[in-house]
Amino acid sequence: MNPDELTDPARLRATFDEDTALYDRVRPGYPPALFDDLARLVGVGPGCRLLEIGCGTGQATLPLAERDCEIVAVELGPAMAAVARRKLAPFPNVRVEVAAFEEWPLPPEPFDVVISATAFHWIDPAVRVTKAAAALRRGGALAIIATHHVAGNAHDTFFAEMQDCYERWMPGTPPGLRLQHPGDIPTDSADLERSGRFGPAEFRRYEWEQAYSTAEYLDVLLSYSGHRVLTPANQSGLFTCIAHLIDSRYDGRVRKRYMNELRVARRTA
Repeated sequence: MNPDELTDPARLRATFDEDTALYDRVRPGYPPALFDDLARLVGVGPGCRLLEIGCGTGQATLPLAERDCEIVAVELGPAMAAVARRKLAPFPNVRVEVAAFEEWPLPPEPFDVVISATAFHWIDPAVRVTKAAAALRRGGALAIIATHHVAGNAHDTFFAEMQDCYERWMPGTPPGLRLQHPGDIPTDSADLERSGRFGPAEFRRYEWEQAYSTAEYLDVLLSYSGHRVLTPANQSGLFTCIAHLIDSRYDGRVRKRYMNELRVARRTA
């Protein structure tokens, strides 16, 4: 394998379309409170015209559709889009299109809200903010959801010990890497401020935990692009190392803490 494949964004993005059934089954969704805040902050609800960038298999699209939004969802992977279409078939106001957002032609009618859930960082930085702004009506809102893996539960020691596996089997792993506590992760809207297209950003954060058996945890890892592009030998070595750690030190079950961050800004110019 070419070492550059481990960091090549195009190669990493392509991995999500390789096993969409696994991705849809194991990837965590988003807490209901986040969608309640979207309703309060930007009016997500009946009649809202919404563009979703990178809908994947529809983890965020479905709760938005259930709020009776009119949705156009753009997804790069055709297999991912097919899963999303099946899931969203009961909602006639939802349309899923297969395209790279960077190249997708914007429709003449602007949107009230543009949203991207754990996908915005995959879009070309030279394009994503300005094109999102161009898709919005004046006063419309850009809502970006990020997902962080954070410290703060009884199994923080597991994630520290697991780094030995990564340093051995995943090239480029920084030595001594540790999970951050939520309070140590700064809010950041510099990209929106630089564009001159948006007003001040508002932030909301949501922390929650998920328990995993050894097999379930390995399945989650297999849904991550950086793990999928490993050589078979490195992937097998990494997963064997992690499985042994969970089974021998944590009785075959670990808890993972997530933090979703919602960033919302209004288009001004």
